[in-house]
Amino acid sequence: MQKRPYSCGIDAAFDVVGGKWKVLILWALHDKPLRFGELRRLVTGISEKVLIQQLRELEADRIVHREVYHQVPPKVEYSLTELGVSLNQALSPLGAWGAEHRTHIEAVRGVPTA
Repeated sequence: MQKRPYSCGIDAAFDVVGGKWKVLILWALHDKPLRFGELRRLVTGISEKVLIQQLRELEADRIVHREVYHQVPPKVEYSLTELGVSLNQALSPLGAWGAEHRTHIEAVRGVPTA
């Protein structure tokens, strides 16, 4: 967490979603609440340790809500808070830009295409 005043809104927003995985976690949660295993399958390449860490940070920022169901076997679901939903809405144009320019980005970065 940042300990200095933010210089602008982008500074504050990137402090919340910074890093490789948080935006992908948010995007995975856009439709419905998901269990940990479902999230891990949707966010390909993330380790269990990193997913736990990122979810804890998003929960601390009140972007993600963690619901524990006391049953056997135990069940935990993650969902977006109102703040998380609004953040995903703000990220939507960025996703559209990436989709529109994906071929170019892959080409200049030497990313193999599927």
